[in-house]
Amino acid sequence: MSEEEPHELVLVRHGETEWTLSGRHTGRTDIPLTAHGRAQARRIGAALHDRRFALVLSSPLSRALETCRLAGVGVPIEVTDDLREWDYGEYEGVRTVDIRTTRPRWSLWTDGVPGGETAAAVAERVDRVLGRARGAGGSVALFAHGHVLRVLTARWLALPPEDGRLFAMDPAAVSVLGYEREAPVIRHWNIDARPVL
Repeated sequence: MSEEEPHELVLVRHGETEWTLSGRHTGRTDIPLTAHGRAQARRIGAALHDRRFALVLSSPLSRALETCRLAGVGVPIEVTDDLREWDYGEYEGVRTVDIRTTRPRWSLWTDGVPGGETAAAVAERVDRVLGRARGAGGSVALFAHGHVLRVLTARWLALPPEDGRLFAMDPAAVSVLGYEREAPVIRHWNIDARPVL
């Protein structure tokens, strides 16, 4: 690990929304947190209370930004469009089960979305985020969305973006990326945000 590398990347998926409850693909639609989602965000803050961050980045969408603000990580929040969720195009607001009525066995990771982003386009965005994180001079917190954070994890591990399919991530989950010696690794994954990290 070089001096330029972050000590750790703490990934936080936003708290619960009405669309996460119903399983609807929530990309660019700005859906707020539920009351339970706000409580989850406060628990994230308790879990991260003792951590210090050189940089905190958030998606501009309210569900991620509110999660970040309620977590109260103690440094200025920088908003970046590069952490917006995957653009689901024509599948925005549609559940996988409904897509599969006309496209059996459809997968975002292998089949993509009509009128939306490709996995490669999402990877371009998260590669810029990783570049910023590597120059931060310390640990970095990223508040965003499930699919974009899964692509970011694949890229951290030098995997193709489609391999993000291997990393399930629940609402309000905290995950930590770091190093074993100089090798990028997953330190913790998909942890329920209670003060145990």
